[in-house]
Amino acid sequence: MLKRQDIRIRDPFIVADAEQGMYYMYGTTDDNTWSGPGTGFDAYRSRDLEQWEGPFEAFKPEQGFWADRHFWAPEVYAYRDAYYMFASFKAEDKCRGTQVLRAESPLGPFRPLTDRPVTPLDWECLDGTLYIDENGAPWMVFCHEWLQVRDGKMCAIQLSEDLREAVSEPVVLFSASEAPWTVAGGDSKDVYVTDGPFLYSNEAGELHMIWSSGAAHGYAIGISHSASGDIRGPWVHEAEPLFAEDGGHGMLFRTLDSGEMMLAMHAPNKLPNERPVFIPMGLSGGMLSRR
Repeated sequence: MLKRQDIRIRDPFIVADAEQGMYYMYGTTDDNTWSGPGTGFDAYRSRDLEQWEGPFEAFKPEQGFWADRHFWAPEVYAYRDAYYMFASFKAEDKCRGTQVLRAESPLGPFRPLTDRPVTPLDWECLDGTLYIDENGAPWMVFCHEWLQVRDGKMCAIQLSEDLREAVSEPVVLFSASEAPWTVAGGDSKDVYVTDGPFLYSNEAGELHMIWSSGAAHGYAIGISHSASGDIRGPWVHEAEPLFAEDGGHGMLFRTLDSGEMMLAMHAPNKLPNERPVFIPMGLSGGMLSRR
């Protein structure tokens, strides 16, 4: 067994399986996140969020897989008849993109549904997340990277019911600089980052998103709201970040015992010290806040 603080992971994503009474954790687990070869994704499981079994090999690329680096931010969803992983990959001569993989078990093995990402092939993209709209239609919300557009974009595409492909053109939801809490960086101080979107609804059914960017004290998480309740927005932004202390790429889940809402994220945002962090959250009057 491993203690939570002994697991090095970025972008932790939790699946809380009530039937098994088990939490499954996925994330970016390669030793060299930025420049080394991509080797796959490990998963862990726990009954209490503190003591973990693993690592289990959830995905390992087979020979001929198109990507060879930057295996980032896997998210796993129980959808229809199986488990589906949304994860980002990169190759030297191909743009980074989010691909969908499938498995019969939450521990995998996950295998790609197709031979290419779902995001536009000529866009540098990452961090695709699944959203099911009020009509039951699946969407992927993802980031169009600052590498191409400088001011990173949050975008959405509607997916086919089997999650194999996009069935709409990308819609730009907002730019990173629109949020009051984001801070520019880069050589010319004009780079704004979009990372790690995760969508949720409050008790009134209003649609919200947490996502990450650079803020005054480092990597941070902010909150945005859809004024229309629709994925296409318009989106408005909280003035201050939810978490501003050098950690981010968050998602929300509820505990199996009490149903308490928790924010999962990694902190600090520095190699090789990243650890999974779980923070109790409140959701009252439509507003998400730390307890």
